[in-house]
Amino acid sequence: ITAGTLHAAQLLGVDGSLGTVEAGKTADLVVCDGDPVADIDVIGDPSNVVMVFKDGRIAKDSPRAAR
Repeated sequence: ITAGTLHAAQLLGVDGSLGTVEAGKTADLVVCDGDPVADIDVIGDPSNVVMVFKDGRIAKDSPRAAR
């Protein structure tokens, strides 16, 4: 996950605005059930996707998302 986010942003020279979850950075996030660091396959299963943020805005919101 780090290779596809932080390291990719560093290689492209855009790590000041992308690549990590920090205040002031563009937010493109996938929130899923499970731990993708322990099992990357949880991201590949659409039934595990709870929310998707694109440019800091909710693009997908599952009814089961905790509020």
